[in-house]
Amino acid sequence: MRETVAWRYFSQEVVPLTAMIAVECTTVGSTTLFKAASLRGLSFYVYVFYSYAVATLVLFTLSLIFGRKRRLPLTKSPLFFKIFLLTLLGLTSRIAGLKGIEYSSPTLSSAISNLTPAFTFTLAVFFRMEQVLLKSSATQAKIIGTIVSISGALVIVLYKGPKLLVASSFISSFASSFESTWIIGGLLLATQYLLLAIWYILQTRIMEIYPEEISVVLFYNLCATLISALVCLFSEKDLDSWKLKPGISLVAVIYSGVFDTSLGSVIHTWGLHLKGPVYVSLFKPLSIAIAVVMGSIFLGDALHLG
Repeated sequence: MRETVAWRYFSQEVVPLTAMIAVECTTVGSTTLFKAASLRGLSFYVYVFYSYAVATLVLFTLSLIFGRKRRLPLTKSPLFFKIFLLTLLGLTSRIAGLKGIEYSSPTLSSAISNLTPAFTFTLAVFFRMEQVLLKSSATQAKIIGTIVSISGALVIVLYKGPKLLVASSFISSFASSFESTWIIGGLLLATQYLLLAIWYILQTRIMEIYPEEISVVLFYNLCATLISALVCLFSEKDLDSWKLKPGISLVAVIYSGVFDTSLGSVIHTWGLHLKGPVYVSLFKPLSIAIAVVMGSIFLGDALHLG
């Protein structure tokens, strides 16, 4: 009996907790690599398309190995429509986020990610996926957290305090934080995390209809690859930009496709299915500390007070 309870606690609490933390580390690593590659000339349109293409290949392979032959529900047309809508949300969110990182830094991206729990909780309440009991301490904590998250994000975007830690001149010679476009980057990143919160809600609904994480994420990435091919080829007309040579650009694309866009999305989708959208979104703020360390070491970002 005790072993059953212990195993249930481990599988229902410890494993999801560990998985969500690992995904946040992977996501920050991906954004840091992209920022470093973009400073060396990688087009974010090229990055978006190739990362989705790599993810599709990875997920197709995983679906052959681990995929289960569950039948599609009878209402499969609405399911495909929801996956298509999910693709539009995810692709728009990603383009806004990567452009925001180009204008600012991965550290700001992680700081603005504080908005994700606030947005997700608000949307979950609106769609009746989360109950609001004003006398409940848990609900009060979520409401206070929502207000603090939004206030903190506004302060981060609109106020950039004095530098506490300045990167070495050697590293800074290769990278800068584009301070003049800080606010534009912040607004783009806020848009990204609002769309991500909607993505969480919609993905949770899809899991209720068709609880096959690998298959759903495979269809999502396949649609994203096809749509991004049209958008990115039209937006990036320099053919030389599409030739990836061995170096940081190739590493960034492969890392994103394998660990972030494919495996990270599968784990997030599994977490949404198991624990719900609010639980998954609560781990976004953990990325701040990771991004600060990575940004200071690899990108030469200065650490600011505020």
